[in-house]
Amino acid sequence: MTSGYAIVAVLVVALGTILIGTYGLRVSRTTSDFYVASRTVSPWWNASAIGGEYLSAASFVGIAGLIFAYGPDMLWFPVGYTAGYLVLLTMVAAPLRRSGAYTLPDFAEARFRSRVVRGVASVLALAIGWLYLLPQLEGAGLTLNTVTGAPDWVGALVVTVVVTVNVMSGGMRSITFVQAFQYWLKLTAITVPIVFLIVVWQVHGAESMTKPEYPTFRHDTEVRFHNPTTIHAEKSIFIKGSGEIDGLRIENSGLVLTDGYHRIGQGSLFTFPEGAAVPHVSTMAHNTNQTWAQPESSGERFPLYGVYSLIIATFLGTMGLPHVIVRFYTNPNGTAARRTTLIVLGLLSVFYLMPPLYSALGRLYTPELLMTGQTDAVVLVLPARMIDGIGGQLLGALVAGGAFAAFLSTSSGLVVSLAGVLSQDVLRLGGVRGFRISTVLAGIVPLAMTFVSTGMPVADMVGLAFAVAASSLCPLLMLGIWSTRITTIGAIAGMLAGGVPALTAGLVTMFSDTGDSWYEVLLSRPAAWTVPLGFTVMYVVSLLTQRHVPPGVQRTMVKLHAPENLGLDGSGPASADERS
Repeated sequence: MTSGYAIVAVLVVALGTILIGTYGLRVSRTTSDFYVASRTVSPWWNASAIGGEYLSAASFVGIAGLIFAYGPDMLWFPVGYTAGYLVLLTMVAAPLRRSGAYTLPDFAEARFRSRVVRGVASVLALAIGWLYLLPQLEGAGLTLNTVTGAPDWVGALVVTVVVTVNVMSGGMRSITFVQAFQYWLKLTAITVPIVFLIVVWQVHGAESMTKPEYPTFRHDTEVRFHNPTTIHAEKSIFIKGSGEIDGLRIENSGLVLTDGYHRIGQGSLFTFPEGAAVPHVSTMAHNTNQTWAQPESSGERFPLYGVYSLIIATFLGTMGLPHVIVRFYTNPNGTAARRTTLIVLGLLSVFYLMPPLYSALGRLYTPELLMTGQTDAVVLVLPARMIDGIGGQLLGALVAGGAFAAFLSTSSGLVVSLAGVLSQDVLRLGGVRGFRISTVLAGIVPLAMTFVSTGMPVADMVGLAFAVAASSLCPLLMLGIWSTRITTIGAIAGMLAGGVPALTAGLVTMFSDTGDSWYEVLLSRPAAWTVPLGFTVMYVVSLLTQRHVPPGVQRTMVKLHAPENLGLDGSGPASADERS
């Protein structure tokens, strides 16, 4: 789907991001400006910025792609992403802001009075951040490839360069302007096209999306396979074109694709006939539309386990994401942090109404994506497929621009949080210069990772980052904020016991092919066993090592939980009296 309008839209979003970020350079002068925008961001600005940052590649293209491929079980992704903020609101938002820290490792050291606890938290924050950045870059590569045909690495490089320049220019204050603007751009980009697409679906007769047949080609469809792909055909199909099938090379000729599994070579281009049942990629369950619409039809070997593990990861993982947590340090006080979270819940809820609509329409109008495995592209391809001419191209350009904004805004927040950790805890470079050097390193590492990852769905990759966060930093925050009995040894043991297995499982899933092994779901959805492990080890080890309770823990707890009007967090009138 090469479109000049889409290319222009992507360029406008990229240039607009740089220009808004450059404006931030004019108002960013101090170290506090770069790290936490001097803690002066109002709830509405901050909520819009969090919405822009949080609605990532997984939200804009990944959720629609997963529901399109696997059905309603994947609705737990948007539900969990949103509900995670409800847990954050009730459990950690205000105490975390009252801690007065710049980064999550800052909080770890302030709570436990230990450089070792801080060091472990720093390593995990970096791992989670880079794990989350990788799908943003891969999503950017997919988007640019879809709209221009450029290699995947080009999109990843463009996002890395734009984000690095932006963050180096003005830090947190700069990207706050960028992300707040990009939330509303993304909401517009995903909402306006779906209104027109639903009207077109109605004009076409409102065809049922849950028919008891397999998805079929609506017309003769030319399909290019960008990667070697194993597909399964339910019935024999006569196809024409050029490429490699099961080791046999054909050139501009026809071939009967028999029922069963077939290996299609990279770069193959074949035309599939109108009305034929669409083959599916071998890693995906081949369901009729009716079966697809039912719960537990995703094809996973243990679907109920997968759902519960996903719920645990998304509900608890939000509070362990470094780029989300750092946002609450920018609020003036704990009350503003709570109000920000409430607004975020509303903004996310509105956005997440849209991706499932693209998924359902995709089963009717872009079913060939089930065969190539590029299901994440359904949001990008659908407008031009359903609406002919310039109208479809313009709507497709709007979607492409919104998708690119999603990658830029989330990547910006991640790079800011990672640069803070790198400059303070790894490179030990203070001030604005150290922050800028760290920004470059924060962007280069995930860019290099894109060349060796297996290209799993972006929402699945983000889910793994959530699982690591929920298994390691979530226990640290929850127990560190609400229990005085957690010791330094217990905190370290719990973070490692939950975080290391979850991270290992994620890396194995991303960089190797586990196929349909019985343990595949345990590795791709580890939260159901790693989160309880992290909480249990942290609490039990703490009970066994009570001599290592941090000094002054009661005073720290008072600071975290006392009302702002007492001034213990440095924002209330009491602190002003003390200074006078």
